[in-house]
Amino acid sequence: MVKLIFLGLLSGFFFSSTFILNELMSLEGGHWVWSASLRYAYMILFLSILILATQGTRALSNLAHIFLNHWKFWIVTGCVGFGAFYALICFSADYTPGWVIAATWQVTIIASLIILMIFGRTFPKKVWLFSSIIFIGVLLINISHVDEFEYKDLILGGLPVLVAAFCYPLGNQLVWEAQNNHVSLPNINSPLLKNPFNRVWLLSIGSLPLWLILIAIYTPPAPNSGQLINTGLIALLSGVVATSIFLYARNKAKQSSEIAGVDATQSSEVVFAMIGSLLLLDSTLPDLVSLIGLGLVFCGLVLFVKFSSVR
Repeated sequence: MVKLIFLGLLSGFFFSSTFILNELMSLEGGHWVWSASLRYAYMILFLSILILATQGTRALSNLAHIFLNHWKFWIVTGCVGFGAFYALICFSADYTPGWVIAATWQVTIIASLIILMIFGRTFPKKVWLFSSIIFIGVLLINISHVDEFEYKDLILGGLPVLVAAFCYPLGNQLVWEAQNNHVSLPNINSPLLKNPFNRVWLLSIGSLPLWLILIAIYTPPAPNSGQLINTGLIALLSGVVATSIFLYARNKAKQSSEIAGVDATQSSEVVFAMIGSLLLLDSTLPDLVSLIGLGLVFCGLVLFVKFSSVR
């Protein structure tokens, strides 16, 4: 479990680049539709090159067959777990600073538990306690700065993130359930899916319909050079590196409590995003309430590691 938590924290470090760079692009006037859709265009390109270089053309061809054989499943999981999740995150960046989005995003810790329960998974009641400690910590971080922003901006920036917090674990759990022979889902337990890069590629391809629909609806102006560069960085750091590490750790989890523990490591994004904002965007230093919240976040993670390691 210690290894899974470490991998989750490592993915959280790379994931935090999303919140910082999205805020930067919003400040520069880049449209949120391009911030969202270009990330996955880059991801498909990067991952295709990586798969070709490491696994060969046959692997990429077989992945295409896996997608076509279950295209409805991959479009649903891709549009929900990758598309809707990230579109809402990018939309929020126009109204709320990155660290606030990162903090609000931690509702996904509770959302993950609810999703697991929907699929009939069980876990010890202590998991709820540990998750609640982490959630209270990020809530304190939010509350300590709420007076700095207009309530309208907090609502427009916060509500979409709350919805996104459910979309991401739902999409990931659907894939996990399909790989573990859930009776209501297609059997996609292919050896190729043991590679996290392959799973991210399939989900990214599945998200394409949503991006095409959003571009057609909003018809955003062409992205500038800064947005092209920043979305490329997000695609590499968050989309390829972080997502692959996270899904690898999640796939290695054998028990529901371990899955919940890996999902809980996403709370570290708050810390990394706050540090990044201080260094790159000249944000203000956290106050005492924020520091208490950060302490609770790490306390919850330590309890996850300690409890799971003695089972």
